[in-house]
Amino acid sequence: MGQKGTSRQTPEQIRVAYLPNFCSIRMVFGVVVSAELLAVILTLSSLESLSAFASDLSLRSLYIQWIALVGSAMICLIRPWISHLKTWVAGLIAWSVLLLVTLLIGLLAIWILDMPNGEHFLFKSLVISALVSALLMHYLSIQYRWRLQVEAESKAHLQALQSRIRPHFLFNSMNTIASLTRSNPTLAEEVVYDLSDLFRASLSNAQRMSTLGEELELSRGYLRIEGQRLGDRLQVTWDLLDLPEEAELPALILQPLLENAIYHGIEPSTAPGKIQIVGRYRRKRVNISIRNTLPADGAKGRRAGNHMALDNIRERLQGFFDEEASLSVSHVDGEHQVRVVFPYPWKEQ
Repeated sequence: MGQKGTSRQTPEQIRVAYLPNFCSIRMVFGVVVSAELLAVILTLSSLESLSAFASDLSLRSLYIQWIALVGSAMICLIRPWISHLKTWVAGLIAWSVLLLVTLLIGLLAIWILDMPNGEHFLFKSLVISALVSALLMHYLSIQYRWRLQVEAESKAHLQALQSRIRPHFLFNSMNTIASLTRSNPTLAEEVVYDLSDLFRASLSNAQRMSTLGEELELSRGYLRIEGQRLGDRLQVTWDLLDLPEEAELPALILQPLLENAIYHGIEPSTAPGKIQIVGRYRRKRVNISIRNTLPADGAKGRRAGNHMALDNIRERLQGFFDEEASLSVSHVDGEHQVRVVFPYPWKEQ
C-alpha cells in the first residue's frame, strides 16, 4: 500500500489564505454584494430626496463596483507574489493596491463626468476606501488566525484519533496471525502485511495527506484482518463506481468508520452482520456511505459509543474542505449508516 500524499499546509504556506482567491465565483459574488450594500448605505446617508435615490444609487453602484472588481482582480494577480510575505506586509500591500485603484478610478470618473469639485470627491473616496479596506484586511486577518487554529486543532484531533486504536484489535489480530501461522502461513503473512500497513498509517505524520485510493486500500486491508477473525459473522459488500482515487483528503477517514461499524454493529451481535460500502462520484462530489447491521434490541453485548471518532473525522474534513465536506449519521431500514461527502477537484489542490 503506497504512502504517498502531500502534507497539509504549513503556517508559511497557509498565509496565502489571508488573501482569498478573489477570482473564484463565490468571492466575486461576495464582492459584488458587499459593494452594492456599501453603495446603498452611502446613497441613503447623503439622500436629499426620494426622487433622486435611483439615479444617485446607480452612479454610486457603478463607481464602487468598478473599484471593488478592479481591486479584487489586482489582488488576485499579485497574490502569488505576496503570499510568501509576512501577514502584515501582505495586508499592507493589498490595502495600498485598493487605494491605488480607488485613486485611478476616481481620477477617471472626475475626467469623464467633468466634476467641478473633483478634489473633494477624490478625497472623500480615498478616505472611505481606506476605512473599508482596513476593515476588510482586519477581517481577513481574523479569518487567517482562525484558519491556523483549525489547522492546529485538526492535527491534535488526528493524533487523538491515532492514539485510540483499540488494544483488543491488536491482541485479536496477533492471535489470528499466530493461529494462521500453523494452518496457513501464506495467509498469515498477508495479514501481517495488512496489519503493518494499518499501523504505518496510524503512526505516520499527523499532517500527512492521503488519497481516496489509499484510504480505500487501507480499509480493504483492515476488513481482511477482521474477516479472518470474525469469519462468517462478517459479510462485506463493496459497490464503488467511477471514484477518483487520486482525490486528496485527510488521512484515516474511512478506516475508523469501518472500525466503529464492526465494534458497535458486528461484534456484539450473535447473528452474522453485514457491512456495505457504497461510493459514487457525481457533480464533482465524492459520496461514500458505510452501512452496517445492528445487534438485536436488548443484545447483551450492545455497546454505547462516545462519538469521538465521528466528531474528529467531521472536524478534520471541514477543516480541510472549508465546510464543503460533511459527515452525516442516520438509520436506514434498521441499519446504521454514515455518509461522507467531499468535493473533487478541490479549489486549493
